[in-house]
Amino acid sequence: MGSHMAKNLVAKGHSITVYDVHPERITQLVDSGALFAQHPAEVAQNCDRIITMLPSSPHVQEVYTAEQGIFQQVKPGALLIDCSTIDPSVTRELAIRAQKRGAVFLDAPVSGGVNAAKNATLTFMVGGKESEFEAVKDLLLCMGENAVHCGDVGTGQGAKICNNMALAISMIGTSEAMNLGIRLGLDPKMMGKILNMSSGRCWASEVYNPVPGVMENVPSTNGYQGGFGTALMAKDLGLAQLAATKTSSPTPLGSLAHQIYRMMINSGLSNKDFSSVFLYLQEGHTFNGKK
Repeated sequence: MGSHMAKNLVAKGHSITVYDVHPERITQLVDSGALFAQHPAEVAQNCDRIITMLPSSPHVQEVYTAEQGIFQQVKPGALLIDCSTIDPSVTRELAIRAQKRGAVFLDAPVSGGVNAAKNATLTFMVGGKESEFEAVKDLLLCMGENAVHCGDVGTGQGAKICNNMALAISMIGTSEAMNLGIRLGLDPKMMGKILNMSSGRCWASEVYNPVPGVMENVPSTNGYQGGFGTALMAKDLGLAQLAATKTSSPTPLGSLAHQIYRMMINSGLSNKDFSSVFLYLQEGHTFNGKK
């Protein structure tokens, strides 16, 4: 997702410096004129607005705090925008450390997936002071179509993990309904059409149907490749469960969704798109030799 976001910044006329642990992923950006940094500290040395997009809390902590991390060379007054989905407590900790270095740290996790990153239609959920949000809003809108100020640092992460918990639950429900409809003799495309003109309509059915062949340009029609991985969804659901425990919030369906996605990982679907829950629900389907 980060590479698509960076490409949209270049397309909007921004000069950028990029770093990734897999340099081949940013070859096109460098060919388009982007500068390539050897490590995160070099990015911080060259830039006063830094955007990070990483898989999990440990990755974010390393990029910011390691020996060659962003905090080693961060400029006073720099705006640090983390678009990863991580533990809100980690976000708040990094914001404190940034403040000690004279920089500003905001959390701005995104919704929309890889296609939205590619098409610059992401939604950003931003945590930070309102004045800081206003300072980065135009930059975010180069990569998305919505930027919402959620409150103080960490609230963007809170909004994102709540959203993804709802998404996981609705994807499982859509997959169950589609699987049942198919077993009752309904054509998959007809079943999808019925859902989308009835009260079962949701994002999973309307935009991201999990059944192969029902929709074009979605992971289910491409062997569940690309999109948002099962392992990442399980991670986000784990964050939601951690938050639910800390706040004594009952989330029975969120907890069950977390278990289902963890079982999918153990069944060989870790690197498939999270909509592959449809495959997991199909009786007798085999993944990597496992039932």
